[in-house]
Amino acid sequence: METTASKLTVLFEDPFWIGVYERESGGLYEACKITFGAEPKDYEVYDFMLKHWNRLRFSPPIAAEMTTDKPINPKRQQRLIKKQMQNTGTGTKAQQALQLQRETGKLQQKSVARTRRDAEKEQRFALHQQKRKEKHRGH
Repeated sequence: METTASKLTVLFEDPFWIGVYERESGGLYEACKITFGAEPKDYEVYDFMLKHWNRLRFSPPIAAEMTTDKPINPKRQQRLIKKQMQNTGTGTKAQQALQLQRETGKLQQKSVARTRRDAEKEQRFALHQQKRKEKHRGH
């Protein structure tokens, strides 16, 4: 049976409040960074997730560690939840996924800039050639 787990962590990363949304499904792990600005209220975060869910840009999926479906003692689960609530900051898995997303975005931007630069170079060369031909036509 396939399990799906998701987690949203809201934290302060100077100078903005950000949210790190992590989801794990089908053995794949993805993360998304959301910038809020001012400290968001719970209802604002919930409203944001409902309205902008389809616009979230997740990192490329990476292989997730397999978890066991063994039932957890409720007291242990409460301790784990309390520990996660006290832990401020993003998990290393989330940081790796977001770093991968930044790198892929950077590579895409680099390729777009390169094609634009090459097109401008070709256009300047064509204009230069045209001017050279026009100078020699009248003689």
